[in-house]
Amino acid sequence: MTRPEQPLVNVRKKDQLRVCLNEDVEAHHITAGFDRYSFVHQGLPEVNAADIDLSLNLLGKKLAAPIIISSMTGGTEEAGAINRNLALAAQRLGVAMGVGSQRGGVENPSLAHTYQVRDVAPDILLLANLGAVQLNYGYSMKQCRQAVEMIGADALVLHLNPLQEALQTGGETNFGGLLAKIERICDELPVPVIVKEVGCGICLQAAEKLAAAGVAAIDVAGAGGTVWSEVEALCVDTDLARNVARAFASWGIPTAEAIKTVAGGIREVPCIGSGGIRTGVDAAKAIALGAAAVGIAGPVLRMAAISAEAVVAYLSEVKEELRLALFCLGKTRLEQLRGTPLLVKRE
Repeated sequence: MTRPEQPLVNVRKKDQLRVCLNEDVEAHHITAGFDRYSFVHQGLPEVNAADIDLSLNLLGKKLAAPIIISSMTGGTEEAGAINRNLALAAQRLGVAMGVGSQRGGVENPSLAHTYQVRDVAPDILLLANLGAVQLNYGYSMKQCRQAVEMIGADALVLHLNPLQEALQTGGETNFGGLLAKIERICDELPVPVIVKEVGCGICLQAAEKLAAAGVAAIDVAGAGGTVWSEVEALCVDTDLARNVARAFASWGIPTAEAIKTVAGGIREVPCIGSGGIRTGVDAAKAIALGAAAVGIAGPVLRMAAISAEAVVAYLSEVKEELRLALFCLGKTRLEQLRGTPLLVKRE
């Protein structure tokens, strides 16, 4: 299949990073859905707050909290500095981190260093990342292994982004036959494979197919956070493309709905909830709905453009909010929160 020229891809990455850092691309026409749920406060929690433990095991690694710094960036010098700040924070807090699409580093080895963070984060659960659609444009097991080895990753994320690709100039839109290729990667790659959307959500039907294909986890990455159609609207250069992109401002499955549907329908594969999670209370609701862990992107990206310390400060707040939510619900472990009847949907 014909691929866009590498310089075009590099320009696109720079534009996307610029827009995400400097423009308002948060969802305004759709919410992540957590506002539709409330917890039943326990005035007599019958637990000691000092006993609360937010740790968990995910994909063979222990995390101090159920937080993943979602896959975001790489391929430019600015992105490389951001990835290092993210990794420093992840190491300090004991949380997981994913890098952005490594296509830039795979096709141009001189950019590989913009994704490499193991020297500052030797212990974290680190996720490599490639676009699943690239398996229809010449990528194979070779490139998947290359992405993992490039950064010493513990797992590989294959991201699904059909709407984003369709809105991009030169986007890759042949998504036909991908499931069989994803299954082959799951069978042969020596590390676990996670499949995630990038902001439009994953429905139960797709999740069932992915689970049958052997994925190790599914990140629903629902609507309600960063709106990638709006990002693309600010990156294109024609009124036609801009107007088409903005018509999709409310497109997608709200994150809360996606988590509930996927986690409720597929018990054997961990569900990761991301998309519009901004506080520890949001995270608590996501876990109560069935998520094993949550991913956070947009707010962390903006903090990482400042410093690693800013990322630590923000995620420390999220952790404390999550801890207090468990305390006020009378829970001391994450598994006690998952599926709790104390989360109720508002009429």
